[in-house]
Amino acid sequence: MVEGAELVPMLGMGIAAVMARRGADMTHLAALLGISAMPVARALKAGSGEIIIGTGPEMWLVISPDAAPDWGESLAERLAGVASVSDQSGGYALYSLRGAKARQLLQKGAFIDLHPDAFGRGSAATTVIAHAGVILWQTEEEAPAFELALFRSFQASLEHWFTVALAAMAAAD
Repeated sequence: MVEGAELVPMLGMGIAAVMARRGADMTHLAALLGISAMPVARALKAGSGEIIIGTGPEMWLVISPDAAPDWGESLAERLAGVASVSDQSGGYALYSLRGAKARQLLQKGAFIDLHPDAFGRGSAATTVIAHAGVILWQTEEEAPAFELALFRSFQASLEHWFTVALAAMAAAD
């Protein structure tokens, strides 16, 4: 097994898809989420600990660590009239990929430029890994760390890809 890359499931998180309503004031939406501006292809951490990831035009994934069962409803109430909220906590799986070889491993499967000059801390992208749509963002630069979100039904596919890609890296070393 190659050292320097570890894929760890992240459990107990609240996950919601958020889409701005037509004509919504983005400054107001950002203020409701506790950030200064809505991210585009970026991941930001709000003062509340929520992570807001830009996934498309006026669309975001909002993740709350240790979310209460009614977190999605609370978020929808907070953003009422400004954005539509769909609780996806049961539909997505989250993973943390860490280690010195995390970037190299991701580059084997992701169809985006992950060079540190192009994809650094806070960068986010939607891509495909192992035939599954994946939202990924970089959380740390020094010891490369990434987080990934994908539909729960593709978990086994991602875990299989990780095992095979890691074995290929070990064979090449």
